[in-house]
Amino acid sequence: MRDLVLAVHGSAVPEAGATVARLADTVRRLTEAPVAVAHLDHQKPSLPYVLADRPGAVVVPLLLGDGYHRTVDVPAVARHFDCTVTRGLSGEPGVGLALCDRLRAAERAAGGPADAVVVAGAGSSRPGGNDGTLAALDRLAHLVPVPVTAAYCSATGPTAPPVAEAVASLHARGFRRVAVAAHLLAPGRFTRALEALPGVWAVSAPLADHPRIAGAVAKRYGTAPHAAGEAAGSRPSARASVAGGRR
Repeated sequence: MRDLVLAVHGSAVPEAGATVARLADTVRRLTEAPVAVAHLDHQKPSLPYVLADRPGAVVVPLLLGDGYHRTVDVPAVARHFDCTVTRGLSGEPGVGLALCDRLRAAERAAGGPADAVVVAGAGSSRPGGNDGTLAALDRLAHLVPVPVTAAYCSATGPTAPPVAEAVASLHARGFRRVAVAAHLLAPGRFTRALEALPGVWAVSAPLADHPRIAGAVAKRYGTAPHAAGEAAGSRPSARASVAGGRR
């Protein structure tokens, strides 16, 4: 059985590691595969370090968008070790359903339903990098009876407002219970910033340890081709480093 490597962005927030560890445990039970976690930024072990001991592994990018990490540096590292890289989680139907579950839980904790929702994605400047957030928004909009809009935690372009602006705009339009649905996988600086926003009715928890995310990862692993999707490069003599700080 091939190893399954979860390629996660990583966070300096201690709770992030615990959240991803819960996901890894669930994926391990679902697939019965050897599961390891590798980080792209902030934490160790790094992706090159993990793959060096697992040539031919299946790498599942635990990423909600097809930005820089998903399309450039993860495939580049995987090629060195004859590894297969699956699709990320962008557009996965289960993500939108998990987002709805988290939103409902946050609303219950706040004391009632929101009258408008902001779906808060990390944000990407790359073409297609925000498609995952938009797909989750579309699914959520079919599941809740209130207006749903997208916003981003980092600058992404002229049509993508920051989350605080989106919340303020909804308040200006007369909505009073504005909730933020965090289209984010693990605790980190973005989730902390969302929790500190003024005037927000509820903020949903990150998604990584939701059972639907584990199911999506297991599906990616189960449908991965038996050979690496791209020609393998030469094995490096030293472990490469993943470029950080880009999305």
